Amino acid sequence: MDYLLTDEQKMLKEMVGKFAEEKIGPVASENERNHRFPKEIIDEAGQLGLMGIAYPTEYGGAGMDYVSYFLAVEQVSRWCASTGVIISAHTSLVCDPIYRFGTEEQKQKYLPDLLSGKKIGAFSLTEASAGSDSGNTKTVARKEGNKWIINGSKLFATNGNEASVFILIARTSGEKHRGLSAFIVERDMPGYKIGKLEKKLGIRSSSTAEIILDNVEVPESNLLGKEGDGFKISMVSLDGGRLGITAQALGIARAAIEDSIKYSKERFQFDQPISDFQAIQWMIADMFTEYEAAFLLGWRASKMKDLGLNYSREAAMAKLKASETAMFCANKGIQIHGGYGYTEDFNMERYYRDAKITEIYEGTSEIQRLVISKSLLK
Repeated sequence: MDYLLTDEQKMLKEMVGKFAEEKIGPVASENERNHRFPKEIIDEAGQLGLMGIAYPTEYGGAGMDYVSYFLAVEQVSRWCASTGVIISAHTSLVCDPIYRFGTEEQKQKYLPDLLSGKKIGAFSLTEASAGSDSGNTKTVARKEGNKWIINGSKLFATNGNEASVFILIARTSGEKHRGLSAFIVERDMPGYKIGKLEKKLGIRSSSTAEIILDNVEVPESNLLGKEGDGFKISMVSLDGGRLGITAQALGIARAAIEDSIKYSKERFQFDQPISDFQAIQWMIADMFTEYEAAFLLGWRASKMKDLGLNYSREAAMAKLKASETAMFCANKGIQIHGGYGYTEDFNMERYYRDAKITEIYEGTSEIQRLVISKSLLK
């Protein structure tokens, strides 16, 4: 697919691929088994500019585009899906809304440390009663003088245990969707606590945390956008987030394909490599075809974002296809590896566990189908 890319994008892809293979790949399985956040890798990624690829240099970003970001997350996720989503959630769901909706003062205050990776960001929308139905948000922010007082709790915040800056959605009026507002909340604000850390099927090097808000005082200046803009900011941010998860899913799929090709050439049965068997050949052909189709959808949606076009449907299509492709490829990869694919001696079982979440977060596959169908039937 390199014919679609600029020379700058090709160079970035090569650089990130080399970094990921040499630095991330060797420690990914151990970090995952120990539920260890890859701090050293994220620090180095920040130094390389990977935490702020698509943002202007005036705020500390790398000054590139969203296609470049898409390529980088895929390259990282090929070796470690946890590291891929750490970068994706930080970039798409925190840096992007501050850049798109923040005041100049907010951008100058928060973006330099976020885009350099000195600080990690997290996005807090989901609650026990508000998953796909974000309009059912119960966390409340009430205005008192020149500050907001926030009370409630959030679930499933990616990067929640390490983040210093949070984009948090809270209810500021009784209207379902129009009553939501977005806030920039800092970890050290009194009353802000990290609750339960989830023990997950996959992406175990990435923290998923409960956030507890007990009379957290947030300055009036930390309202992001206008009061009542929270739902809009969430939906726009999730469009970008879906591109990051598309890239993560593609990285998992590519890992499954590449490992399966290698294993099929090395594994002998009936006095020949199993790659000689048509059954294996067809599985690999189907895996690669699905991957290429998903990549093209992801590239198109990323390109549309760079061009300033409405890409909400295209992001949903890309995320839907890529996440289901990741599951398909991981499933076929285990089948190709046979019994070994079911053991921790090979990475395939990790790819399978990591792939599943891509069908759930940043909008389930069912939500993506709703977004796509509504755009066609309106």
